[in-house]
Amino acid sequence: MNFVVESDSFLAQRTRMVEEQIRSRGVRNERVLSAMARVPRSEFVPSISKQQAYRDHPIPLPKGQTISQPFIVALMLEALSPQPSQVVLEIGTGSGYQTALLAELFAYVYSVERHSDLASTAQATLRSLGYNNVEIVVGDGTHGLPAYAPYDAILVSAAALQVPPNLFEQLKEQGRMIIPVGPRESQELQLVEKKEGLMTVKDLESCRFVPLISDTHSGVR
Repeated sequence: MNFVVESDSFLAQRTRMVEEQIRSRGVRNERVLSAMARVPRSEFVPSISKQQAYRDHPIPLPKGQTISQPFIVALMLEALSPQPSQVVLEIGTGSGYQTALLAELFAYVYSVERHSDLASTAQATLRSLGYNNVEIVVGDGTHGLPAYAPYDAILVSAAALQVPPNLFEQLKEQGRMIIPVGPRESQELQLVEKKEGLMTVKDLESCRFVPLISDTHSGVR
């Protein structure tokens, strides 16, 4: 990928982020660690937040959205066991930072974002950095993206009260989905796998995400 040139301070901050916030807390997938060392998070945050780009906390975005804490992003990516031949569906493009990481780890990324202005900004940033294996679609993430299903992996960046049936249906056999599940106040990051058509679920980490909103029903789905 042809990244824009960052200052030495940002490069140093990104290296520290990977070593101190991610590797030291147990993430071991070297492809994930390498991707997070390459992708310039500072290019995906609002200008006012650039100096916080590599700190150990979420960063606010317009429309009440956030860029998740780096460790949580890494944990989600590792749980997907990404393979370079696979296709992944992302629900919640946001700034496009996580999308860029997925583009490093998968053959192709489909990403659904309900806010058209966020989708446009993310698309422009991704293109400027040379990511051409990504398609962003504006739509209701609770519906997934059935036109290109089934997917090897699905990553959901917003919390639902339960795993949306539409998304599980769009997962391939032996596929893996990572999703935060629970009410606004308390959620668990869950790994969902499809085995012989049935759902298996494993709790990974307590977390807190913005709610997954349906355009046809208010609140968390």
